[in-house]
Amino acid sequence: MNHFVKIRPFPATKTFSNGLLDEFFNRNLSDLVGNDYAVNQPAVNIVETKDTFRLEFAAPGYNKQDFSLLTENDHLTVEAKREAQVENSDEKFTRREFRYESFKRSYKLPETVNQDAISAVYENGILVVTLQKKEEVKPVTKSIAIG
Repeated sequence: MNHFVKIRPFPATKTFSNGLLDEFFNRNLSDLVGNDYAVNQPAVNIVETKDTFRLEFAAPGYNKQDFSLLTENDHLTVEAKREAQVENSDEKFTRREFRYESFKRSYKLPETVNQDAISAVYENGILVVTLQKKEEVKPVTKSIAIG
């Protein structure tokens, strides 16, 4: 009499590993890295100097008219939109491809920023937004004479 024993994987192990993989791969990117990041968001450097804050957006391929900056309720919003259209014509057919790209980032402005003195320059694929600090918050340095 032959007895064959069928070996099955532990149900808990199978459920755990499949469940873990399903949970990981069926998530949105924002679940893994946070809501502030999206695939088409440009990298941003934020630099503080004695007189300013500077935001540097890496956004190659845009034109300066593609950008809009808005301050409202102590928030700075930087937005860019562009449209590209490629058309290939052949004797038999025409192929058109449309591409739309955009991003929008908002930042809460610190009370130390003079909202009337915000400037922006777009050059070589980098958008630089300069936020001037208010005069009363800039550090004051005085030389004191010894008597």
